[in-house]
Amino acid sequence: MEEQFNFSSPLEKDFFQQPTLDLAASLLGCILVKETEEGTAAGIIVETEAYIGPMDQAAHSYNNRRTPRTEIMFHGAGLAYTYVMHTHTLFNVVSGKAGNPEAVLIRGVEPLSGLDLMVKRRGMPESANLTNGPGKLTKALGITMSDYGHHLTKEPLYIAPGSLPDSISSGKRIGIDNSGEARDYPWRFWITGNSYVSRHQKAEKTFVNNGGSK
Repeated sequence: MEEQFNFSSPLEKDFFQQPTLDLAASLLGCILVKETEEGTAAGIIVETEAYIGPMDQAAHSYNNRRTPRTEIMFHGAGLAYTYVMHTHTLFNVVSGKAGNPEAVLIRGVEPLSGLDLMVKRRGMPESANLTNGPGKLTKALGITMSDYGHHLTKEPLYIAPGSLPDSISSGKRIGIDNSGEARDYPWRFWITGNSYVSRHQKAEKTFVNNGGSK
């Protein structure tokens, strides 16, 4: 029988009020939890990307672009920004202060609880391919467009404290080749060597931690 975890209380609002680049790194090792009628599924966040609009050409909010899709990004840190790309729902953590639209895309998680449910939802056997991408992890966890605007400090979708990774790497973001100089910003962060990272590449920087918990 699959082991069931008792998760910590959700992170406090203050956690999400860090500068966006700091938040993108700090989210690594935290636990993303989604509760549904089918059950609870959760994974350790292993990969993120920071988007700092309005100066970031790769961000949906570049030049303060305010549309029905990006509206939630203007409402303050700690909210869920979900959107659909190529039929897949992608999940972001809104960062920045109200009126300053920034966000962190969650690109990969390592399954922690609800593995059978993830396998069922993805229609495939257990492997790193289950959740090693932004569209894969949302399907596995049951995150949908109905989560848009939800505050991540409360059920049914929340982020809980986890363990501090031993090593964090950073490098260029993925899939933003048409974004001018922004394509070269090293604003992608991942747990070094983790098999659930969506794409492995040479890191521009690697940070070694001293261990501990968040």
